[in-house]
Amino acid sequence: MKLSNMNIDLFYCYSVGFNFRLRYSIGHTVFCYLTLAICLLFTTVARGQWKDSLEVQPPKIMVTARVHKDGKILLRWAVTTPKAWRRLNTYGYQLKRYTITRDRTTLPQPIEKQLGTFKPKPVEAWMPIIENNDNAAVMAQSLYGESFDVSGMDKLSAIVNLAEEQVQRFTWGLYVADQDFSVAQMAGLGYEDTDVKPNEKYLYKVISLVPESELVIEEGGVFTGIPDYQELPKPVDFVAIFLDRRVLLSWNYDILKFTYNNYFIERSEDGKTFARLSNLPLATLNNSEKTDQKTMFYNDSISNGKTYYYRILGKTAFGELGPVSKVFSGQGKEVLAYVPQITNKNFIDENSIILEWEFLSDGNKQISGFELSRSDNATGKYKVVIKNIPPEARKVRYDSLQPTNYMTVTAVGKNGSSRTSFPVLVQPVDSVPPAKPVGLEGKIDSVGIVTLNWKANAEKDMLGYRVFRGNNKKEEYSQITVSPHRGTTYYDSVSVKNLNSKVYYQLVAVDQRFNMSEFSDILELKKPDFIKPAQPVFKSYEIIEGKVNLTWANSSSDDVVKHEIYRKENEDWKLVHTVDSTLLTKRNKKKTTVLNPESWTDETVMEGHQYSYTIIAVDDSNLESVPAPPLTVVIPKTSLHPPVKGLDSYVDKKNGFLELYWKPYDQPNVAELAIYKGIKDKPVLLLQNVLPDVKRIVDDNVKPNNEYVYIVRAVFKDGSISQTSTLNIKF
Repeated sequence: MKLSNMNIDLFYCYSVGFNFRLRYSIGHTVFCYLTLAICLLFTTVARGQWKDSLEVQPPKIMVTARVHKDGKILLRWAVTTPKAWRRLNTYGYQLKRYTITRDRTTLPQPIEKQLGTFKPKPVEAWMPIIENNDNAAVMAQSLYGESFDVSGMDKLSAIVNLAEEQVQRFTWGLYVADQDFSVAQMAGLGYEDTDVKPNEKYLYKVISLVPESELVIEEGGVFTGIPDYQELPKPVDFVAIFLDRRVLLSWNYDILKFTYNNYFIERSEDGKTFARLSNLPLATLNNSEKTDQKTMFYNDSISNGKTYYYRILGKTAFGELGPVSKVFSGQGKEVLAYVPQITNKNFIDENSIILEWEFLSDGNKQISGFELSRSDNATGKYKVVIKNIPPEARKVRYDSLQPTNYMTVTAVGKNGSSRTSFPVLVQPVDSVPPAKPVGLEGKIDSVGIVTLNWKANAEKDMLGYRVFRGNNKKEEYSQITVSPHRGTTYYDSVSVKNLNSKVYYQLVAVDQRFNMSEFSDILELKKPDFIKPAQPVFKSYEIIEGKVNLTWANSSSDDVVKHEIYRKENEDWKLVHTVDSTLLTKRNKKKTTVLNPESWTDETVMEGHQYSYTIIAVDDSNLESVPAPPLTVVIPKTSLHPPVKGLDSYVDKKNGFLELYWKPYDQPNVAELAIYKGIKDKPVLLLQNVLPDVKRIVDDNVKPNNEYVYIVRAVFKDGSISQTSTLNIKF
């Protein structure tokens, strides 16, 4: 159903004895008119799956609107679950309107208007109309009926139907609301807003009045106005196919499913006066997400030999009828009951054959004769090659065979109809393959376009050539032609920006019997070189005796001729070493590539300096790789600064402390003096750090009868250190 966007599982449709019975509390029984037309369109869907899809999703109110050409706005709404529908039938809906724009300008504050609350009319209000309005009768039964079932089922189906009675009430209630806008209004599901202005647009909100403590139902809304009015469209893709005593009508339902939910079919016998096939509209309710029904179909019975005209028109949920579709006309034709079947192929020579077929002799009086047709392929266009074969004939000779033939026999009916046999393949024997292709040559331009040329084969039954390509000479090549190429020039494209520097091609000649020749000689083509070599990378480094030993992995590219090492101390990179990567030697009387040197020692570094290194690979086209990630090395200082001089002490046993003092340390760039303390023959630990201009400290953390060891060392701002000064003190 359009508004609820739910899959509809309504009832099982029986070809005989279908009876949809509605019982009212007031004692009336009405037979549903839907048994006539809608029955053909319903699909039975698994009831459990449909019920789950309804109950899992939270309930929501869906709203749609239609702007009327006479200056009013029609509104329709519905809720998405049976439970919410039952609650809303009790508590009702609240409709609000907000004026959003005026004269194409958004208002600073929307203007709210209460349009009322809505719920189904009481049962007494339905009484006067249910006898003359089947839609009202169904809605009244859905709302107030004592029971709501489908008769004509077995016991199990009846139990299932009773268990789902509320679902059926919900489904049928919303369905008939879509069929009749006046019924929708009586059921509290529709409203006609006539107090509208042509220069304004409105937001309509439909709000649930069910207490949230009982059930939370999401509100719905729609934004529209008189400027949104549009003429109703014509139905699309309407087609009529005329067959034997019937016509199959089809049209696209999916495109206009949010505009039309019903269709009327009209037929004429003179092309002028049309009459509806039924007073009841056609609809499809099988529009779930799990089905793909985009087209509606209808079968109509007709008489053969008589012209009929058909057209359709759609009906909206607001009761409006759209314009009629284009008209289709045609006649039903009797189908020939017998079909020829080719049974034997007797070759006389490579150009001639006798074809035999079967055809029941009872059909001889219905046909004017046979025709033989030929095509180059099974699904291609067939050409009649022999006409006017007598009705009694069951074989024919054909003398213009091609290397490959597909043949059919057609029985031509006297009434204009015809029946054709299945095609059969006719190929004279030929197992001799074409000669090996020769003269293959080619070139590759700067953007990777490959032009191949070769000499044409001399065979008369040549079909074409298959082209094969490989990226490595010894691999199995891949075919790059979908079907045999008929010319002697072929264009291909290759990537010039990959790691393969060459590409290889071969040809195979194919005749019309699909015999294939030997492979041609391999053509090797070198690509234009736009690919940078692969990047080399440093693996490790060592600093030995003030020298830097670098180790790296060479570039993996085959066309690399050298590796260049660059060094930077301050800002600029400078080339400091080049490694030749083309060294060759003889080993076991064969040329073997020597492993390129992958290490080098920089002997020109200075103590205490920082250096960065990178390496670049260069190929034979002078293309450079991306530089290796820089490697930064700091050369440590191995020589020590002069020690602190004049280290001595003053011991005061009475007061329990000792004093260390020394001469001022006048070396530049000193960061601090580090003073270490320990007990003799035990580990020495840092006592404290002092500024360079400090010349004495007092240590009161001493105990009698201990011999203490004090060490003083200068620490410089660049991390270097001085020689140590040591003093032993007995306390």
